Amino acid sequence: MYFKTQTWLKAARLRTLPLSLSGIIVGNGLAFASGKFSWVIFVFALATTIAFQVLSNFANDYGDGIKGTDNVNRIGPPRVLQQGLLSRKELKKGIQICTAVALILTVSLVFISFGTSELKYTLIFILLGIFSIVAAIKYTIGSNAYGYRAMGDLFVFIFFGGVSVLGSYFLQTQTLDATLVLPASAIGLLSVGVLNLNNMRDIDTDKQSNKITMALLLGAKKSKIYHSFLLFAAVLSAVFYVKLYTQTSYLFMIAVLPMMYHLKRVLGYEDPKDFDPELKRLALCTFLFALLFSAGQLV
Repeated sequence: MYFKTQTWLKAARLRTLPLSLSGIIVGNGLAFASGKFSWVIFVFALATTIAFQVLSNFANDYGDGIKGTDNVNRIGPPRVLQQGLLSRKELKKGIQICTAVALILTVSLVFISFGTSELKYTLIFILLGIFSIVAAIKYTIGSNAYGYRAMGDLFVFIFFGGVSVLGSYFLQTQTLDATLVLPASAIGLLSVGVLNLNNMRDIDTDKQSNKITMALLLGAKKSKIYHSFLLFAAVLSAVFYVKLYTQTSYLFMIAVLPMMYHLKRVLGYEDPKDFDPELKRLALCTFLFALLFSAGQLV
């Protein structure tokens, strides 16, 4: 029993959760600063996002496993299907259960936010939740998996940035402001940066498995330039938002210091193995960035 629990926790990849929660923290921080905030909505938004992320991790393990992308040449942490710790049937069952949990949490969150008085918003957000579930599964599963067609960066930007920040803000306030695209873009770009590191690490094995990623298309050298753009564009998006629209604190710049040190290391690396620990570092920098940005809105 203990072994199985540990195996499922390994499949859930808990280290990916801080990054997925960053957008929720920023969206709710902005809502709190606007004077419209519910702790119940915030907690349910966090729980729903965790369910989506775990579902995505299960599906990613399954999809890459059955396609043979995860093999003995893999550089990153071994996956449970690759190691034989879970069978295809068990992991598929886990995906189904996680899908049901994510759907239940989505419906609960939407009804807590809008009740029955805003049917239009209720339907839109339920459909958005269903689309998020499909996107989480289709990243690596199926013959048309978009993660194998260099579309992962775009989807991560949309869901980790736009949907997460703007969606969570709207759930709290039932309003939307075009200026919020800037902080949403900041989180989205940093999240794409984490994916780019993952793809830079796996560029050789992905090529062998016919998995087309942005890093594979750009090549090792240009991927580093792309990574630099993602980080600088993210920081500038947040700076412009504060400077032009809020005049609040630049507290988030504290997180930029380790982020730039991270970039310096990445630009100097030649061995793909060196990129692996940088995933965790950038994810934690993004989480800190989100916390400090949100705190800065209240100063």
